[in-house]
Amino acid sequence: MMKKLRIKFFGGRVIKTGLAVFLTSALCEWIGWPAVFAVITAIVTIEPTVASSIKKGIVRFPASAIGSFYAVIFIYFFGNSPITYTLAALFTIITCFRLGLHAGLLVATLTSVAMIEVIHANLLVSFLIRLGTTTIGLLVSTLVNMFVLPPNYTKRISKNFEELRRKTGEELGMATKILIQDENNTLGRGEVDQRFQQLKVALDKTEELLQFQTDETKYHRLQDDAKRLFELEQINVAKLRLVHYHIGNLINTPIQTVCWSQKERKDILRMVDTLVDFMKYPSHYKAKAYKQQVKNLMEHFWNNNKPQGKEYESLFSSEVIILYELLSIYNLTEEIIKNSHEMSK
Repeated sequence: MMKKLRIKFFGGRVIKTGLAVFLTSALCEWIGWPAVFAVITAIVTIEPTVASSIKKGIVRFPASAIGSFYAVIFIYFFGNSPITYTLAALFTIITCFRLGLHAGLLVATLTSVAMIEVIHANLLVSFLIRLGTTTIGLLVSTLVNMFVLPPNYTKRISKNFEELRRKTGEELGMATKILIQDENNTLGRGEVDQRFQQLKVALDKTEELLQFQTDETKYHRLQDDAKRLFELEQINVAKLRLVHYHIGNLINTPIQTVCWSQKERKDILRMVDTLVDFMKYPSHYKAKAYKQQVKNLMEHFWNNNKPQGKEYESLFSSEVIILYELLSIYNLTEEIIKNSHEMSK
């Protein structure tokens, strides 16, 4: 429990945010400028990647300048009054939205209305100081993000992928058993659908981490070995996404009935169980046995007799659809396992 709490409250971004706030406020105090606006900017500038910090910082600087400008203009005409807060907020939002400065809209609006309370002297000087504090907050946070505990998502990506591969194998086993053996299991289908959606969310998150790491390599280059591992992880996640797609086809394709004999069903389920075992435990993979199973599936695919009768009048029979999707998954899984073995060398 304590370990989870440490991870939750003392992650890298939390530490970097605290350090950025301290350095920003200390620098502003040394210069003699109000630190509050610089600190606000510093807090929101700590992003998951350095690239994102720089990209959004470029947007937030002009957005904050716009907010400061409106604060100065309206306090000049209306003083410290409710109409000043209202107009400063409205015009900042409208202008940032029209200029496409969406990433800086919130911080610009907040600092615009906060600035009204602290402007008591020369308006032009206040405006220039506001730009200076924004610059300090942006620069300090970006430098902290770049050099202090630089973002590295490779371990999380690897961990996520191992978990995804295992759960995808389990999902395949459940979905196939329901299709071939227990077609009327409504509760089982509901669980399969739920797990399928959970896998999709986890895949989306892992792909987001891959994109973060790709962006990060622009500023923190990976060594050759680490770069090769990362490339293989990208390939494996993409192939696992395709496996997920084919499982989705198995789940969502309207299959009324399967006309295999009990022996044929058991043979195919046994092959699927072996495939699931390989997905969960790649070290169990044996190329010769794997290829023999693919050959057996291919024989089923080509020799499968399409049932006769009006109720089966469709381009592809249920059996052909199931076998095609399983063969596709077999092919993708073999490539994933080979890549995993190469990564472990």
